[in-house]
Amino acid sequence: MDLKTVAVILFDDFETLDAMGPVEVFGCLPGCQLRFLSRYGGEITSSQGVVVKTENAIGQPDAILIPGGQGTRALTQDADFLRWLSVFIETVPLCMTVCTGSALLAGTDLLNGHNATSNKRAFSWVTSLNHKVHWQPRARWVRDGKFYTSSGISAGIDMALQVVVDYHGREQAVDIAHRMEYVWNDAPGNDPFAVEW
Repeated sequence: MDLKTVAVILFDDFETLDAMGPVEVFGCLPGCQLRFLSRYGGEITSSQGVVVKTENAIGQPDAILIPGGQGTRALTQDADFLRWLSVFIETVPLCMTVCTGSALLAGTDLLNGHNATSNKRAFSWVTSLNHKVHWQPRARWVRDGKFYTSSGISAGIDMALQVVVDYHGREQAVDIAHRMEYVWNDAPGNDPFAVEW
């Protein structure tokens, strides 16, 4: 599968780099179109005050990306949002999360039985939300089936580059990392921010 469309699901108080780090990676991928979506469309504001104009989440992209951030705290308790997100995820071939975005994915039950990770600073909270997920405390990112989950904030860039490897080849990913002047941590088990929990 070629990644022709990557949709970024946004909500108020998302973490800017969670979304925009991978956006930079996929934006460098030839032929890849980026869409910013939200449940109702309109302007969404990140925790850092960045305002993004979003569309209604319609259609079927090749992949979706769910960032984390403070906004995930309330949304994990929003049953209507989680039902909407679950239906949307089920139609998409590839789902990626960054940081506490995995908390939202865990809230849909679609992650049950899968290996996953999250931001280590919020690991106790995220893992308490769903005990049916096989949480990995020492992982920069984890791939299990169609789900890619990554650790905190900048780890989304490493994960996105791995997605490029898996779908478009390593040469393409290395080229993108060089263009970004980014030192890529390409080992999923090399998690320097992991903590014992």
